[in-house]
Amino acid sequence: MIVVTGGAGFIGSALIAELNQRGETDILVVDELGTSSAWKNLRALSFSDYIEKGDFLEMVVEGQIPAGIDTVFHLGACSSTTEMDMSFLVQNNFEYTKWLASWCVSSNVRFVYASSAATYGAGEQGFLDDESQIDALRPLNPYGYSKQMADLWVRRSGYTDKIVGLKYFNVFGPNEYHKGDMRSYVLKGFEQIRATGQVKLFKSGDPKYADGDYVRDFIYVKDAVAMTLFFMDHPQANGLFNIGTGRARSWNDYVKAIFAAAGKVPKIEFVDMPDSIRNQYQYYTQANIDKIRQAGYAAEITSLEDAVQDYVQNYLATGRYLGD
Repeated sequence: MIVVTGGAGFIGSALIAELNQRGETDILVVDELGTSSAWKNLRALSFSDYIEKGDFLEMVVEGQIPAGIDTVFHLGACSSTTEMDMSFLVQNNFEYTKWLASWCVSSNVRFVYASSAATYGAGEQGFLDDESQIDALRPLNPYGYSKQMADLWVRRSGYTDKIVGLKYFNVFGPNEYHKGDMRSYVLKGFEQIRATGQVKLFKSGDPKYADGDYVRDFIYVKDAVAMTLFFMDHPQANGLFNIGTGRARSWNDYVKAIFAAAGKVPKIEFVDMPDSIRNQYQYYTQANIDKIRQAGYAAEITSLEDAVQDYVQNYLATGRYLGD
């Protein structure tokens, strides 16, 4: 059996959709559906059971986990970069990871958990997925620090060569409809284009970057899932790994790809950046993916333009979900 925490979420449901394509249906979905529309991500997917995240953690703590689990993908977390309740993030993102990691190691179960590129902060120390260098990283927001806490704990616990932590960069693609403000700009931009014929981007607050020329490592969710499943297929690969394209692209490129996919002429309005994110904004991210390549991941990564086109034309324009 495969466990996917956050299984109704963006990357989690995309992972289950790909597992289903492989013929895997013995999957336990763990999540907290509440009043979110994330349940729609599950409608077309096949899985054996669903358990709320609080109930599952209680089962872990009390040693009542179902028998037959061979892999746990721990993708569940609060991923809001504007969440300021650090106590909540510690409990939800850090403590939960510790409990699951400890149980998996002691039970000889493969454990793959979601870290984040947010741990790299402004990138002063670069973007190298080297466990020996993570002490020097300075995340810019509480979410990033909660992920950093988990990475540091894994190393202190001596689990680096036993489990896998994945530092996801800017993932976009189908099944993110429920994410509100945390949705990718492909979805937000597509909605703006459909409503007004233009999109709004933040003005640059850094003199090194012109408006729209700040860059990120944007990766399609299908590629992020393929990289994630690589670690189920290759249990000898352990440690921290970046999940990105290895190529930084500007927001102007990103937005122009959305217009092209929608068959529209680009029209961009630059607006002031909100004070709430001004001091924690990442102007540059670029994953170093040498480590995952050296581990054996050889698949070609989808270009930004092709990924945006697939997302816009085959999902956003049609309202489809992965698995439909």
